[in-house]
Amino acid sequence: MGRRHLRRDPLTPLQAAVEDVRRSVRRRLAFANVAGAFAVITFVHLASGDALAPRLSPVLQIVAPLIPLAALLVPAYEWDRRAYQATMAWAIEGRAPTEAERIAVLQEPWRQALRPLVFWVIGAVLYPVLSRMAGADWVTMLRVAEGTLIGGATTCALGYLMIERSFRPLFAGALSGNPERGIHTPGVRLRLLLTWAVGSGVPLAAIALVVLFDADEIPPYALALLALVGLGAGFIATIASARSVAEPLDGLRAALARVGRGDLDVGLVVDDGGEVGEVQSGFNRMVLGLRERRTIRDLFGRHVGAQVATQALERGSGLRGEQADASAVFIDLVGSTAMAEVLPPDEVVETLNDFFDVVVRAVDAEGGWVNKFEGDGALCVFGAPGTQPDHAARALRAARLLWQALAGLAERHPGVAAGIGVSSGQVVAGNVGTEARYEYTVIGPAVNEASRLTEVAKGRTVKVLASAEAVRRAGDEADRWHDVGTVALRGRQAPTAIYEPVVEKTADVST
Repeated sequence: MGRRHLRRDPLTPLQAAVEDVRRSVRRRLAFANVAGAFAVITFVHLASGDALAPRLSPVLQIVAPLIPLAALLVPAYEWDRRAYQATMAWAIEGRAPTEAERIAVLQEPWRQALRPLVFWVIGAVLYPVLSRMAGADWVTMLRVAEGTLIGGATTCALGYLMIERSFRPLFAGALSGNPERGIHTPGVRLRLLLTWAVGSGVPLAAIALVVLFDADEIPPYALALLALVGLGAGFIATIASARSVAEPLDGLRAALARVGRGDLDVGLVVDDGGEVGEVQSGFNRMVLGLRERRTIRDLFGRHVGAQVATQALERGSGLRGEQADASAVFIDLVGSTAMAEVLPPDEVVETLNDFFDVVVRAVDAEGGWVNKFEGDGALCVFGAPGTQPDHAARALRAARLLWQALAGLAERHPGVAAGIGVSSGQVVAGNVGTEARYEYTVIGPAVNEASRLTEVAKGRTVKVLASAEAVRRAGDEADRWHDVGTVALRGRQAPTAIYEPVVEKTADVST
């Protein structure tokens, strides 16, 4: 029979991280505890001298305590492996963690660092007993037990600082999708206190106790060794503690720089269960709020115009108006009712959308804005809400170019034509409605005149008319318009002088 090949599905990144973290933690804890054990044994040996174990050689004095502790490594390893797998079961199974599992993951570095303390306590019992069996006195036994406990606690604290950063990939998986949470890991303050204890507090306290009680019996080189151990442990602890804070802050600083450049498509991985994680989560909420604000502003601008949106965001809202000198351009399709009766609904909508697209492009190009779409027409404004001294020239130029663009649109949608009216003068611009629902608009004689001119323009060959006042204010743009007489506008008794754009002999307005 052939060999059966078992198919194994590829590991997910989180499942791979479980084993990677375990290997990293195992190496770092082993280094911290082995180094701490040798440092404690060596210091005790140097400090106690022949009183440590008169019946054993110096080599056996160091090796003897390690033999029973080595016998405990196998059960300790198995205990740690099972506990770790139980905590990471959700990641191994590829599912989201429960709240209890999430908290257990965040607290796992503490448990990983504190488990070896059990064996340090066992060592603090066995080491003095072995010393007593080898002929040590009670004072030496007490000194050995005390030194072992202090060394074990310091080593475990150092181990925590070394391994905490290794758990960040698992923290990120556990905290993903959980913005509302409490702090479940030591914060920056406690990490700094641990760093101080490992590098300064415990070594200096040990030296002080030795000098105070055993100054005559402890050789100087033993104190020097204790100081060097503290120096080395403090250096490692400081690096580990600094990395645990500096690395997330570097990521935050880079992300803030991107936000400052206007890039809101950025987010931080929340991989800390303390204050640093709260900052990361807060940054993500801030960016989400900025994205929503950008979306709202964009939608707001599309509904009311970019200028009106900007003014509303800068000045706030309210039912108030102001007088402004502005120009109005009114555009209205010719025969839209008949078009709606003849064409299918989809074609009617497509035609209207193409028509309004041409209108918006022409108006935007001259710095105006479409105040409102009214069925098959549009009211466009120049000079309000933002001040434009040359608003008349802009409005006339936009109307002239729009007329030419609509002639091109008629090639794609046969029969499409629109009347265009332009007028300049005083208007009232502001929010109209109620506090619950209002819109920004412009009203006044100039707006009414532009609407009346549009009605007249629909029946002419050149379907663009402008008031004499608009042409008078237009500067050089006025040279492209000529007087075509007067007309009686609806609602007015006196005749109104009107102008059309100059049609060059070589120009073909149908293109």
